[in-house]
Amino acid sequence: MSEAFTDEDPRTRIVTVAARLLREDGPGAVTTRGVAQAAGVQPPTIYRLFGDKDGLLEAVAEHVMASFVAAKSAVVDAASADGIDPLQDLHTGWQSQIEFGVANPDLFRLLSDPGRAMNSAAARTGMRVLEARVRRVAETGRLRVSEQRAVGLIHAAGVGVVTTLLASRPDLRDEGLAEDIYAAVLARVLFDAPQFHDGSEMATTVAFRALVPELEMLSSSERQLMSEWLDRAVSSLDRRS
Repeated sequence: MSEAFTDEDPRTRIVTVAARLLREDGPGAVTTRGVAQAAGVQPPTIYRLFGDKDGLLEAVAEHVMASFVAAKSAVVDAASADGIDPLQDLHTGWQSQIEFGVANPDLFRLLSDPGRAMNSAAARTGMRVLEARVRRVAETGRLRVSEQRAVGLIHAAGVGVVTTLLASRPDLRDEGLAEDIYAAVLARVLFDAPQFHDGSEMATTVAFRALVPELEMLSSSERQLMSEWLDRAVSSLDRRS
């Protein structure tokens, strides 16, 4: 039975229906015939718009991820505007990412495919949200590694946690795994307190690098040049650590 839609865009209708079927019944339910019937279109419309089932699944993953990322981005903007502690904001982001992955296993598997992630605008935006959260932490003078390294460690840890949890039966999952892994990552990337006055070249340099884009008294070319210098300094310090 087809659903009632007020949106006249068939692509939107198809993606909306396919996302519901994927969420409720898994990839096996996302058949061309089933989606077409529920969306009130003919099967050839799906082939014309998406090419095949894989193309449709990619569009669904992008659609759902884009909505999730938009919500995360709004949270980060609000946290910055409201002066919420950067570490609290980072922890909130970690928890939401783990919860989303566990609640949407099929989408997570689609989006954790490196080939799909590399070509996903939503996945790239999601990484920029994480980068923004890490940059706020860097500005506090507590990062003991570069922003890039911190982002990579947090992202890799998150993917690993969700993968591990999804590989276990729900009733056998280690409820403390995500928090223990998060604590282990923070121990690697953070100092216990700001290091501006305690002699840490890395923390000071990373913090200064994070603040460069806000130095509006400099021209854009001057900010770019200063960023390049500091990136080289951070890379050098990273190799020494």
